[in-house]
Amino acid sequence: MPWDPSRAKGVAIRSAAMLLGLYTLALTAIWALQERLLFHPEVLPADHDFAFGADVHEVAIDVPGARLVALHLRNPDPAGVVFYLHGNGGSLEGWFANAEVYRRINFDLFMVDYRGYGKSTGAIEDEAQLRGDVRAAWDTIAAQYAGRRRVIVGRSLGTALAAGLAAEAAPEQTILVSPYQSMLEMADLQFPWVPHLLLRYPLRTQDDAARVHGPLMILHGERDGLIPIAQAEAIAAGRPGTELVRVSEAGHDDIHEFPAYQEAFVRAVTGAAQ
Repeated sequence: MPWDPSRAKGVAIRSAAMLLGLYTLALTAIWALQERLLFHPEVLPADHDFAFGADVHEVAIDVPGARLVALHLRNPDPAGVVFYLHGNGGSLEGWFANAEVYRRINFDLFMVDYRGYGKSTGAIEDEAQLRGDVRAAWDTIAAQYAGRRRVIVGRSLGTALAAGLAAEAAPEQTILVSPYQSMLEMADLQFPWVPHLLLRYPLRTQDDAARVHGPLMILHGERDGLIPIAQAEAIAAGRPGTELVRVSEAGHDDIHEFPAYQEAFVRAVTGAAQ
């Protein structure tokens, strides 16, 4: 078949149009399905019984359009409280499993499930709502610990929320475990073809961490394959005075199993080195 420049041009145009259509479709899906991409809750029945001991109390927190469920470990005369914001998967059923550590160091533990997680009702709709829910949970218990040590902890997804809350609430200690600079930075690593304007959950951990007053510790696994430790290094570099603890051999999901993590975490919570 003789070469037909006009036919070749038509094929090229149709191919480009098809690729543009697929690209537009992919961007539309990312815009519409961001909650499914970011949040992976374990949903529990309303009558689920958390069997973590008689000193662990279930707390209901009413927020606009939903009811959040939290667990509150209460010691007889605690030295303070750890307010813990967990990662993007699971529920309190899995995240509250290490309560014995807090009993041993005599710190209460308060942990809340986000909307749609565990027994919490509703659904996450935007970042402002998510941050508002976290603030409502903090306000539920903060006054109970006036004069005692208050520690805000965030892990993975929860690090942006923890940093933002700490910048406003000024706890005695902030701890970020496996943090990311922002979801914009994470998107650049995993989906560099996605424009930032489409990302409805920027979750700028680095910006919030820079506004935190008081001690800030970051713990990060050197073998974290999900959130590279370079993200933690950038946050620490942008906030003078931050203590960055590199946990050798640790990945993203197993960092809490390493003695170096456990020792640093307890030291920060109790203020042993301050």
